[in-house]
This record gives sequence, structure tokens and C-alpha cells, in this order.
Amino acid sequence: EPYRRQRQMCIRDSCSRLITFETDSKTVHNVVFTFGCNGNGQGISALVEGMDVEQVIRLLSHIDCNGRGTSCPAQLAQALNEARTGKLVPLK
Repeated sequence: EPYRRQRQMCIRDSCSRLITFETDSKTVHNVVFTFGCNGNGQGISALVEGMDVEQVIRLLSHIDCNGRGTSCPAQLAQALNEARTGKLVPLK
């Protein structure tokens, strides 16, 4: 199994305040949203578990919550993109 790296990103303009997740070279694992709608956070986490990083980014990046211009799923897509491009470093 490829080595997984855990990352966290503080998020703004959505109900959640923090996303913690793991990625290996291709897939998403163990997504946890802190604060926000617990049911939606758990649902998103269950749906993206084991999915391809690029696919999650494509599916979630344009979701808008109540005209905020972003959402918890869109923030996850942003965090995954930043992790993919090296802007979001793994936790130690």
C-alpha cells in the first residue's frame, strides 16, 4: 500500500472550519470536517473515501453553498488541489 500523508487546511466562508484528510499518490482517505453540518461532513467523507484525487477535485470544486461562492465540498477540492501541487504540506 502506498504511503499516506495526513494534511489539514483551515477553511473560510463555509460552515466547517478545518478539514483533515490523508492522500497517497492517487487516492483520498479519512476526510474529517471540523464543525459545520455533521451529517453532510460524514456523507462527503464516506462518498470520497478511496476515490481518485483528480476525480474528487473535478466533482466538488464548483459546489456553492447559499451564494457564498464556496462550500465545504469545494473547500475539500481546494485542499486536495493544494496538496497535489505541493502548496499544502503534510503534517509532521
